[in-house]
Amino acid sequence: MRAFPAEWRGLKVALCHDWLTGMRGGERVLELLCEGFPDAPVYTLFHVSGAISERINRHPIHTSWLQNIPGIGRHYRVFLPFFPGAVERMRPPPVDVLISTSHCVAKGIRPAAGTPHLCYSFTPMRYAWLFQREYLGAGTARALAAAPLLAWLRRWDRRTAARVDRFVAISRHVRERIRTFYGREADVVYPPVNLARWTPGRDAPGEYDLIVSALVPYKRVDLAVRAYTKRGDSLWIAGTGTEYRRLRALAGPNVRFLGRCSDEELLSLYRRCRLLVFPGEEDFGIVPLEAMACGRPVAAFGRGGAVETIRDGVTGVFFDRQTEEALWDAVERAAAIPWDSEAIRSHAEQFGEDRFLAGFAAQVAAVRALRG
Repeated sequence: MRAFPAEWRGLKVALCHDWLTGMRGGERVLELLCEGFPDAPVYTLFHVSGAISERINRHPIHTSWLQNIPGIGRHYRVFLPFFPGAVERMRPPPVDVLISTSHCVAKGIRPAAGTPHLCYSFTPMRYAWLFQREYLGAGTARALAAAPLLAWLRRWDRRTAARVDRFVAISRHVRERIRTFYGREADVVYPPVNLARWTPGRDAPGEYDLIVSALVPYKRVDLAVRAYTKRGDSLWIAGTGTEYRRLRALAGPNVRFLGRCSDEELLSLYRRCRLLVFPGEEDFGIVPLEAMACGRPVAAFGRGGAVETIRDGVTGVFFDRQTEEALWDAVERAAAIPWDSEAIRSHAEQFGEDRFLAGFAAQVAAVRALRG
């Protein structure tokens, strides 16, 4: 039974989340906030109820006009230019606190007059500021055509940061982005790992290495697929996304694609893997913490949020260049270390839900104090 802050009882809160099409790290945070504020309405661009947990679905969910587009949950990326206008048309009522959990446009929602707005930022809008090369290519016709739109999105994103009274970043890495792109300061409250769900097993680790990831360009799953295909070791990949067909075409028979997996399936995968491979530069990265909570080590790219959660030589190893050779060197080093599963689990326990709730409660109190 989770112990939510006593001061949250009776607090009138509205929540805003970019979109609800699956249960990834951001939705896990939203799910916990929904439990902490059981009467809070949720404002979101569009909502696929079958892909979202019952905890979130029990809340009043208010969607934008984008919800009426057939197949929006699968093809939403092509509607990115319409996201800013759609979120600005949403009108949450006056409440004690408006909380946006944002990686795209949620922080641009207009709070009611007098309502303090707290933004828990997963990152400033990734599509506008970061990874254009990964998504669009360098110097391609697609990149050139998209340049005016991305410039407009950056202006909108910077301007609407003024609608936020207090920013909270999910990592020091994201705090620096907020400072750079918005000119705003932010405190850091790390997202929580569910220590009751992700636990070590009794069986000895298996012979496969594991990736748990959305299959999208900036995750750099392609590096691991190429490296493992060349060396022949077993790699299992849990996740879906736009890169699926390309990755399948790159992969040899030793690379197994598992698709979307349930929490129960993921728990078994984490417990039985030799190690987790984490090849992308992430804003935070909840997946390594889930694996570590299960007592398994991580081979990770040494940039982004991973350097804040993984202890080199204790819970994992890093590689410093996104190349097949550097990744494979890290895998071989990790495979040679006699890992202490209990020490790995103990480290993950520093990122539990109790610590998140205490930190987030302090941020809610601070933003309320700004408005007296």
